Amino acid sequence: MTHPLAPFLQPARKAIYDFMEKLPRPLAEFLLFGFKMAWACLFAASFLSLLIATHFLWVKNPYISRYDFLFVMAIIIQCLMLWTKLESFEELKVIMAYHIIGTIMEIFKTHVGSWEYPESSLIRIGGVPLFTGFMYGTVGSFMARAIRIFEMQFENYPKTWATIAIAIAIYINFFSHHYMLDLRIGIFAIIAITYWKTQIHFRPMQRFFKMPLLLAAFLSAFFMWLAENIGTFTKTWIYPQMHDGWHLVSIQKMGAWFLLLFISFTIVMVVLRPDNQKNISNNLL
Repeated sequence: MTHPLAPFLQPARKAIYDFMEKLPRPLAEFLLFGFKMAWACLFAASFLSLLIATHFLWVKNPYISRYDFLFVMAIIIQCLMLWTKLESFEELKVIMAYHIIGTIMEIFKTHVGSWEYPESSLIRIGGVPLFTGFMYGTVGSFMARAIRIFEMQFENYPKTWATIAIAIAIYINFFSHHYMLDLRIGIFAIIAITYWKTQIHFRPMQRFFKMPLLLAAFLSAFFMWLAENIGTFTKTWIYPQMHDGWHLVSIQKMGAWFLLLFISFTIVMVVLRPDNQKNISNNLL
């Protein structure tokens, strides 16, 4: 079946690559890397744009709340991405798995007062509006799309059972640290030891480059922390200390996002099973 957006995407892709060929190779690869990263973030960028737009433009409506509107729009965006084949049904499995995992954690975290959703809504479970699951789903969407778009391969990837065990430990600790010793420092150490040698091989243009997976996770956690600040600035959710006014989310939250990334990454690797062996051409950098 023909790609619905092929008449638009193919000429655009050709024009971009023709332009990049005229630039010095390092600059072209850098620019194309940024462009592909933005393309991989399509779902997340769309959702963040909705948070910002509804914060500034939303007028209280007796027929639908802002949170319910965000839920409906998230479903529409997801359906459009599937229809246009910008996402596959295999990638949707990752998004939905993370959606469920995230919603369960949201219900617990709001119950214990870690954060709250100050606006009313009809589409919610346990006080948590269901659009929140899509915020977690955007992380899974980004990872799945980035792996495909950059043709990523993984060198020295740990045993699957070890990655699953770490992901389960991370998830349990997000709940248990409210009642017992917080084990995240130990989990950080285990992650560092387990993934220390793991390299991501990715291709922005023609040549493959490589980056330590731990560095990629740290950089991703930083941008997720920035996105979280957008979420709190738009009052989509707030922390208890923000009742008197907005301020930057603690930089320590990057640690939580770093851990959540490994849950998402494990789901991606188990569901999609991309190539985790070094099997690439000699033009590797």
